[in-house]
Amino acid sequence: MKSVILDVDTGIDDALAIAYAIHSPELNVLGITTGFGNVSAEEATRNTLQVLQLLERADISVFQGAERPFRRESTRHRAYEVHGEDGLGNIQLPLPEPFSPGQHASDFIISMVKKHPNEITLITVGTQTNLALAVEKDPSITGLVNEVVIMGGAVTVPGNVTPAAEANFYADAEGADFVLNSGLPITLVGLDVTMKTLLLRETLAEWRGCGLKTAEIFADMCSFYMDFYERKNPGLGGCALHDPLAVGVAVDPTFISTKPMNVRVSTEQEKLGQSRGVETDQGISVGIEVDAERFRTHFLNRILPASRKGNLHAGH
Repeated sequence: MKSVILDVDTGIDDALAIAYAIHSPELNVLGITTGFGNVSAEEATRNTLQVLQLLERADISVFQGAERPFRRESTRHRAYEVHGEDGLGNIQLPLPEPFSPGQHASDFIISMVKKHPNEITLITVGTQTNLALAVEKDPSITGLVNEVVIMGGAVTVPGNVTPAAEANFYADAEGADFVLNSGLPITLVGLDVTMKTLLLRETLAEWRGCGLKTAEIFADMCSFYMDFYERKNPGLGGCALHDPLAVGVAVDPTFISTKPMNVRVSTEQEKLGQSRGVETDQGISVGIEVDAERFRTHFLNRILPASRKGNLHAGH
């Protein structure tokens, strides 16, 4: 079992990733760290607590982190048009218990890595700011982390927030470039592979029909997300599983094939957040291809507790 820390900016696909990680017996979620991106860090914390409450896992600790990028004041508006005004498809989940900030997310990462040397897998599916801050505070952790799986970048394909840039890297280009070139053992799960995955709208009908309240809530959440995708890509019939694929790769690295590359992230305004890779014998592992159907089936068999008991179909 891998000990993992999940770093999120909880919007809809982050919520799916949290549920997928919690319901994967291969992963032991030590804590969840939050930061800005899809929403503010404060909203991401609230949303994360709401999702954990929904999943009956309020025992998992949450640590709030960065409210702003690593090296600049701000770079983009929040993605409310993608994820809703509340970041979770405007489904109005019950408010969580009052949150008392403890350790900063970066300090939690440092403390866990040092407490469990060479055992921690970091799965970062928002900006790389919390991890960048952790490495800047204590560079020794780069040699103590087991692996880092990052959802971010678009090395061989166009971006999704600008023609050049993927949203997470655009939101904090300096943080992303710092982390990718820090010496950490990184697997990059970018748009190169995540855009080849698809959660189908017909699956939502199955979720709604299974009699499980959690499934109905996730269906409502994803319906909002799919409506955005449909406006951008008419006829697509679903949404990409960006953040869940990063969790999937932590569970089973064979879901994707990779190439070693040196990757730099542009911090120049005209191409802010653009990720450019050069193949090399040594470098980070960049996802290039994905076994999309095998991953999707695995995800659907894990995402909701009832599905693990055989009560939900994977859908095709």
